[in-house]
Amino acid sequence: MTKTKLASYFSRQMMITIAFGLSSGLPLALVFGTLSLWLKDYHIAYRTIGAFSLLRLPYSFKWLWAPLVETVKIPLLSALGKRRSWAIFSQSGLFLSILWLSLLSPDSCILWMAAAAFCVSLFSATQDIVLDAFRVELFQHNQEKEIDGATMYVLGYRIGSVISGAGAIGLAAVLTWNEVYFINALILLVGMGAVLLAQEPVHVAAEEKKREKNMLKYAVIEPFRLFMERQYWLAALIVVFCYRLSDAYFAPMAYPFYDDLGFTKTEIAYISKLYGMAATIIGGLLGGYFLTKVGLLKGLLIFAFVQGLTTALYIPLYYIGHDIWFLMFTISLENLSSGMATTAVIAFMSVLCHKGHTATQYALLSSLPGFARDIFAATSGWVLDQTSWPVFFTISALLTLPGAVFCWFLYRKKPTYLIGT
Repeated sequence: MTKTKLASYFSRQMMITIAFGLSSGLPLALVFGTLSLWLKDYHIAYRTIGAFSLLRLPYSFKWLWAPLVETVKIPLLSALGKRRSWAIFSQSGLFLSILWLSLLSPDSCILWMAAAAFCVSLFSATQDIVLDAFRVELFQHNQEKEIDGATMYVLGYRIGSVISGAGAIGLAAVLTWNEVYFINALILLVGMGAVLLAQEPVHVAAEEKKREKNMLKYAVIEPFRLFMERQYWLAALIVVFCYRLSDAYFAPMAYPFYDDLGFTKTEIAYISKLYGMAATIIGGLLGGYFLTKVGLLKGLLIFAFVQGLTTALYIPLYYIGHDIWFLMFTISLENLSSGMATTAVIAFMSVLCHKGHTATQYALLSSLPGFARDIFAATSGWVLDQTSWPVFFTISALLTLPGAVFCWFLYRKKPTYLIGT
């Protein structure tokens, strides 16, 4: 990797992109894996833990209100600009929702916890609509920078995920879960600061008059019509939907699995934070560099198979049992492949978007893996109850195949809008 390439990763825009990723990555674990372990500490049934995945449905349907984000001005905040005003609004709601969740407990108010988790999902999904559009618009005139931007976004996203995942679990060994969630709420202030420091994309303001003339056509009809003019657009949607399905299916049961093997919170947090974090950073950077060398479509295809192989590593871990070194090995490889795959699919979604309709189109695209995660993952606890950990991991690994098949299809067809990426 050249010095020029490394320098480009640390420009002002890239630092802001990292902060965007951190702000987007932080909330998910708080209503996903980390919340699952909090519930398990209070002996909540696996089926209930799995069913909590349904509370994250706003991530899957955020495209429904993306046109509002694209067109509606927020009173008092509109002076900041369309993207920045919506970002501050959604981040403020997210901050308050996590604070609310930090005041509750599973043993006395499980329904209120569900309501708070739903609000976290709702405001987090809205934040994603804005920050995804913001990021894509910052780099949309240069495909290489789009990949670099995706790389830095994934880096920030993973840092946020580790903070609210492994970091939160580590803190839970010495603090209460309520205190842990309060601390995570405060970390969101980093994302709010990045939004205030960022410059509003120039073309967003230029598009305002078009939107005001025919809001319905511009915000709702045009984004979908233009997307369906893409070559093999349906195959592209299937790739986005299926690409991270394996990881999504396993994720809700990850921490309960480690707990069943006898690993302590400190062990899980230490290994995930130290080795998992390092592997994620390396994977994201290597993924971005690899994509610029072999092309986006070929990279997508290769990373799809790598994901399945690393998920399958959890099967021997189950039989080996409480082995720190093999857990370290497994988590490191899983995070390495996850970093590469996430960079690839985010870059792929960014390339698919049209200028001027970024918020709606990217919201639709990014909702697809969210739908896969929330709907399919809701059955993960039930499948585990009916089978065993080895069967569960086998099913999870095989879920990489549909995405790989359609990656291969696009690689063979080479749509014109992906040539050169």
